[in-house]
Amino acid sequence: MPEAPSLRPSPIAGRWYESNPKSLARQVDAYMAGARLPELPGELIAVLAPHAGHVYSGPVAGFAFAALRGRAPGLIALVGPFHDMHPAPFLISSYDAYATPLGNVPIDRGSVEALEAALESEGAPGLVPIANDSEHSLEIELPFLQRALSAEWKLLPVMVHTQEPRLARLLGRALAAALRGRNALLVASTDLSHYRDQATALTLDRAMLAEIESFNPEGAFDVQARGLGYACGLGAFTAVLWAARELGGDTVRILNHATSGDVTGDMNAVVGYAAAAVLKTK
Repeated sequence: MPEAPSLRPSPIAGRWYESNPKSLARQVDAYMAGARLPELPGELIAVLAPHAGHVYSGPVAGFAFAALRGRAPGLIALVGPFHDMHPAPFLISSYDAYATPLGNVPIDRGSVEALEAALESEGAPGLVPIANDSEHSLEIELPFLQRALSAEWKLLPVMVHTQEPRLARLLGRALAAALRGRNALLVASTDLSHYRDQATALTLDRAMLAEIESFNPEGAFDVQARGLGYACGLGAFTAVLWAARELGGDTVRILNHATSGDVTGDMNAVVGYAAAAVLKTK
């Protein structure tokens, strides 16, 4: 008798988002229904979404996942930061699936192996498996994906601890190699400025978003290095931008931007959130 797949239990359901399946589905659907998207011409390659608690960043995340609604990729490459300390630049869950209140999301081990091979080919560090992690940056996006996508899909989850441009670029190239020819979409998970007053946050976020909208991962690193902008998922979303570029992406559209202050009314220490889409228009 085959062994049952090992499940990563959720450490954040009931705290970062609803634990009741029906309430969670209603809330996520409402966030996506509330998104008014611009025209997105061309082929969608990737989206960028925030990863705070749903009550804070859900209205912005709804824009990113509304762009995916009704699509049927077989694979989602979900790339986000690893917020805890760890010596490895790239990490992967050691479980077979992520558990959320809406069901289990299986990890595509074939894609993990393909990414490992591509990283080795690039001369990049490999994926280090971890268990019992409390990382929220990937899990927080899963209920949106579970409600948005119209067919069964599997997950390629990558957590990025490094903030080195060279390694982020190598990860991007490896992701593109692993996904090329697949029915796959990329999702980057990041928040923007952290715990600044609203006016400062808007300045920092606009500088970072200008580099994202210019499809300029190199510029995003430069803006952060000079203290002109900030994103906790810098290494993650730039890797996705580099991967999307390798896969033919040529245009980034910012879909929405807000801060936690827009939800709480506290403008003294806010966190910035943005949603964006990466398109192949040519």
